[in-house]
Amino acid sequence: MEEKKDPNQLSFLDHLEVLRWHLIRSVIAIGVFTIIAFLSKKLVFDVIIFGPKNPDFLTYRIFCKLSNLMGMDDAFCMEELPFSLQNIDMAGQFTTHLWVSFIAGLIVAFPYLVYELWRFVKPALKESEKSYSSLLIFSTSFLFTIGVLFGYFLIAPLSVNFLGGYSVSDQISSQINLGSYISTVTTVTMACGIVFELPILVYFLTKIGLLTPEWMKTYRRHAFVVTLVLSSIITPPDIASQILVTIPIIVLYEISIGISRRVIKRQQADVRKR
Repeated sequence: MEEKKDPNQLSFLDHLEVLRWHLIRSVIAIGVFTIIAFLSKKLVFDVIIFGPKNPDFLTYRIFCKLSNLMGMDDAFCMEELPFSLQNIDMAGQFTTHLWVSFIAGLIVAFPYLVYELWRFVKPALKESEKSYSSLLIFSTSFLFTIGVLFGYFLIAPLSVNFLGGYSVSDQISSQINLGSYISTVTTVTMACGIVFELPILVYFLTKIGLLTPEWMKTYRRHAFVVTLVLSSIITPPDIASQILVTIPIIVLYEISIGISRRVIKRQQADVRKR
């Protein structure tokens, strides 16, 4: 019977072999959830993807209720959006079905991907680091999920409502390509999920010495400018959407400064113990 090798004594090729199996399991997880999403076509498209274009979408209903509570009648209530979706490519709907299923599989499998990454780096961690690594895994998955939900329920509906309802003349009817609509919804949703991982990125950059809380404070104003530019890229060109994206990024930036400070203090404490 072959003895299990000590993770601390593996050669470079052994590490590559271990990484290969982590990648294989990750790909399998994405593939399984992609197949499930592909078979759940009605749920994925009619309910989720095309949800933001329907006037009874949850976000629009909440806006409408808030409008009534504030005594503004139906000022924020959404009516039927003045555009229709069309497909102009022979294989357009099939390729769209495949692409959306893959994106759905990637989003659902993300927590497991983080878990596999943690399993790969776990042998290189110190005992003190392993004790709070589970919190790191949870935080990474949680922040990504919150970002995806934020993008889907808030930014995507505003994007669809603004871009789909915008018109330069009543003589023009909007017939939006299916791929364009799908790209808007998925890009905004995924971008928000990735942006919300800022605290995790700051944590690792601080751990390896590339970032300090002092540096982040010094360049805080520059970071706010970058945030405004980033929010203008991932949102439609309207002030409301840009503000809605900018505010949580600024909050996450301030939280990241605190995280960076704690990492530095922990490292200094470890040095004093030695």
